[in-house]
Amino acid sequence: MGKPTGFKEFTRELPDKEPVKDRLHHYKEFVHRYTDEKLNQQAGRCMDCGVPFCHHGCPLGNVIPEFNDAVYKQDWKEAYDILSSTNNFPEFTGRICPAPCETACVLGINQPAITIEEIEKHIIEIAFDKGFVKPRKPNLRSGKKVAVIGSGPAGLAAAVQLNYAGHSVTVFERDDAPGGLLRYGIPDFKLEKWVVDRRIKLMEEEGIIFKCLANVGVNVSVNDVLREFNAIVLAGGSTTARNLFIPGRELNGVHFAMDFLKQNNKRVAELTPTLSINGEGDIHNIAESNMLYEDVTATGKNVVVIGGGDTGSDCVGTSNRHGAASVTQFELLPKPPEERNDFMPWPSYPMLLKTTSSHEEGANRQWAVATKEFIGDENGKLKALKIVDLEWKIVDGRPAQFVEIIESAREIPCELALLAMGFVHPQHVGFINDLGIGLDEWSNVKASEKDYRTNISKIFTAGDMRRGQSLVVWAISEGRECARKVDEFLNNNTPSILESKDSILQFQIA
Repeated sequence: MGKPTGFKEFTRELPDKEPVKDRLHHYKEFVHRYTDEKLNQQAGRCMDCGVPFCHHGCPLGNVIPEFNDAVYKQDWKEAYDILSSTNNFPEFTGRICPAPCETACVLGINQPAITIEEIEKHIIEIAFDKGFVKPRKPNLRSGKKVAVIGSGPAGLAAAVQLNYAGHSVTVFERDDAPGGLLRYGIPDFKLEKWVVDRRIKLMEEEGIIFKCLANVGVNVSVNDVLREFNAIVLAGGSTTARNLFIPGRELNGVHFAMDFLKQNNKRVAELTPTLSINGEGDIHNIAESNMLYEDVTATGKNVVVIGGGDTGSDCVGTSNRHGAASVTQFELLPKPPEERNDFMPWPSYPMLLKTTSSHEEGANRQWAVATKEFIGDENGKLKALKIVDLEWKIVDGRPAQFVEIIESAREIPCELALLAMGFVHPQHVGFINDLGIGLDEWSNVKASEKDYRTNISKIFTAGDMRRGQSLVVWAISEGRECARKVDEFLNNNTPSILESKDSILQFQIA
């Protein structure tokens, strides 16, 4: 490694962030870059460990020790080549990935792990600055056409890989611009949209075609797509939000978190947002939907976010920027530990307390709380929540069963409740139902990891639509692996020229 004693000399340091009082007044990213010296030190902490478990922790199999070594040596071209060999979009994962690679870092046994995510972001941004990132156009075209339905991270990754293999790729996106979750699900203060636009422009220069406002099964004929394309990749994500069916759910002021976030992202982009009230996805045209537009903001309201994950955290940060009177976040489970225990040994992914930058900006976080009722006023507007504390029975270090503490029942003021409890399955209305595509026991599109193929021969699936709600890094991995299977299918089962994650890992170990 570049500095064998680096992990002894330097400790983990994250880049500086803009002060809370300043960043609450805008939606731009607020995490600064490392200085050259700090970046060199953080990359130099990477140990010459015998077996780099970070490979195992990363769903993409990123070759982490090697790119850390290149960063330490300031060989930016080599660092970029290594990183881009496994990850199509490090500018996304370097900003929004929860970094499972870091929890698997060998140094994490007794020290803070390497700042892998930040180093990854610095590699790709320096590569763009230095002009290393250029369109990769295939020398030959196969004559085969592939439709990718959905332009989230899984769909984009599949499209890029299939284009590299020489196939002509068209991406269908039902919204007004490509990116899926990256564009309208993640707030700009975590991922500014010029980052997405920069990558989309590169993909277009590589020959990939994007068709927006193209909802297959609604305003695009399923039969036309089946006739025109040799293979189809379904990558629509898991978009049906988990609902909370308790009294008062119909009150004005109770909304799905993703609707709230999507509307705000469109507002920041100076677009006219529309609000879907059924959790089945965005509505492109108010006239078509026959629904009244409702502008939902947190300004001056007591906001309660129900759900303790990343989506809930994004709601906290957005509500604070709106100028909410108060922001409270509930989690059904008990408060997790701050450090590993005997039930979360290294290098497994630990369920630890996660405090995000949004929480730093202000939030009353409460654990083991259940919401029992939404309470409204005489005009049908939300004014309060009835909640109750929970007592959990812990088995093998994990919450297994809870009972309500009846005497803890109480009401708290709330004018805006945001349901951030995750997603249950992809939207079935449209091409899934129209084509009779098989579903698994969780109502996701059924396809094995072996070939990613559905019950219809030429239709494949990848990402959250196949595996259920997951991470952006998993979506990219799914898109890459699915593309390899589609390439083999189009070439009559001839081994694909696209490398799999397993082949890359075997090469490194060998």
